[in-house]
Amino acid sequence: MSRHLITSAIPYINGIKHLGNLVGSQLPADLFARYQRARGNEVLFLCATDEHGTPAELAAAKAGKPVAEYCAEMWEVQSEIAEGFGLSFDHFGRSSSDQNKKLTQHFAKVLDDAGLIREVSETQMYSHTDGRFLPDRYIEGTCPNCGFDSARGDQCDNCTKQLDPVDLINPHSTISGSTDLEMRETKHLYLRQSAMKDKLEEWIDTREGWPVLTTSIAKKWLNDGDGLQDRGITRDLDWGVPVMRGDQPWPGMEGKVFYVWFDAPIEYIACSQEWVDAGKGSDWERWWRTDKGADDVTYTQFMGKDNVPFHTLSFPATILGSGEPWKLVDYIKSFNYLNYDGGQFSTSRGRGVFMDQALEILPADYWRWWLLANVPETSDSEFTWEQFQSGVNKDLADVLGNFVSRITKFCRSKFGEAVPEGGAFGAQEETLIADLTAKIRAYEGFMEEKEIRKAAQELRGIWVAGNEYLQAAAPWSTFKTDPDLAAAQVRLGLNLIRLYAVLAAPFIPATSEAMLTAMQTDNNDWPDDVNAALTTLPAGHAFTVPDVLFAKITDDQREEWQARFAGVRG
Repeated sequence: MSRHLITSAIPYINGIKHLGNLVGSQLPADLFARYQRARGNEVLFLCATDEHGTPAELAAAKAGKPVAEYCAEMWEVQSEIAEGFGLSFDHFGRSSSDQNKKLTQHFAKVLDDAGLIREVSETQMYSHTDGRFLPDRYIEGTCPNCGFDSARGDQCDNCTKQLDPVDLINPHSTISGSTDLEMRETKHLYLRQSAMKDKLEEWIDTREGWPVLTTSIAKKWLNDGDGLQDRGITRDLDWGVPVMRGDQPWPGMEGKVFYVWFDAPIEYIACSQEWVDAGKGSDWERWWRTDKGADDVTYTQFMGKDNVPFHTLSFPATILGSGEPWKLVDYIKSFNYLNYDGGQFSTSRGRGVFMDQALEILPADYWRWWLLANVPETSDSEFTWEQFQSGVNKDLADVLGNFVSRITKFCRSKFGEAVPEGGAFGAQEETLIADLTAKIRAYEGFMEEKEIRKAAQELRGIWVAGNEYLQAAAPWSTFKTDPDLAAAQVRLGLNLIRLYAVLAAPFIPATSEAMLTAMQTDNNDWPDDVNAALTTLPAGHAFTVPDVLFAKITDDQREEWQARFAGVRG
């Protein structure tokens, strides 16, 4: 049994996330966690809400609530929606937790003790209209590198170049839209990332098999222009982790908080402490401290490409720079963007289908399947209602749902609601078993390598193999001349339903559970031996004919949803 620590990029607290956020981190992380559990491995799957910084302050002000109250309410909302999508977090934490506060302050102290933090007197953008210093994310303008007209003050999402607000052309406040900005002097703490450049590059070079997307972004940040830059880790804000050296005040930093990018990744570790304190687990250190047994843990992170620089450079700089025996990530699975009907999903601009809206119109497994089967692994991909309708109808309704319906209804009509006795498997069945064995081993390989699209294609191929067998064997015809052979074919088909439920569980867990319930079994053993797996349900084992697993999406429904979700959330 191996041990897998899995984290998903933590979503901002400011509102409900869209499908692009879901498929770019949480959903593929859940797929991998469910698969590893199904293989009998020990898994700790963590996520949390990212609650600090100006996004939370502004969202709370817009809602007319104190920021702490707003964050607590939105954590409940995001937690419920995650549950609705079947996201199997072992713990869903909060970056505003006391555990994260203390751990962030601890890291700041040990980094300072190591000479990796310096105090900088600098000028920052101040908005007269807003009456405050503006965090980098709340200044937008035109990128001087690529000309993108919505670049933020910290980074251009289009070309991923690291920026400072003064670099932007025609900057403005995203709070008020004001261009009445000036640079004012203030003091802040900087993490000396530049001093860590060689160590970070050496560490990245030791990571094996990372996606090209991940390594290319990391190398670009390491070597672009003047190379890796020191980075501010404090901000002039009210809401956040107070700047402290461990449990002691930090002279000159009174009234400041740590920058959200510094404390948010630390929440991955703190989240495991929350998990223990909530009574859900024990001994969090065996997952995170290499001196406490974490050497045998495989740590995998899932995230969108915009988060890659912070997870390949800034967070590792914190961990490596501490000099303490913390577990570092082994593999970062990064994703491109899922676009929406010719444009971009955007929480801030309210464009696209959001997670709560998706669950209002269809069960989670419809969305889980299509999003994972079309995950933007090697390039940006696009959600269109036509493609969604086609994928659901062809894959889920016509292939998987049709197979389950045909075999259970035929058995009920000819043999009753129990697995029939029948004879032994013949050449046709042996050929199917060999084909399924090859396909399942390929499926396992793709899942282990986190090649999600290929895994989905292989799983669909496994479903198709069952349909093709059923069509060729034609037990409804065989029954007329050889009822005993027809019974054997039906017995195999019913066992295929259980097999499909087990294999499909990481993708469509609710449907998998419905299939096992219909087969009246809780046996979800992985099919290491396919021949044995197809005899799991013995003759005489009772079953029920399930309701339709997947209803087809009609043209009328598609047109209605296309009009309803035209790109702007009301």
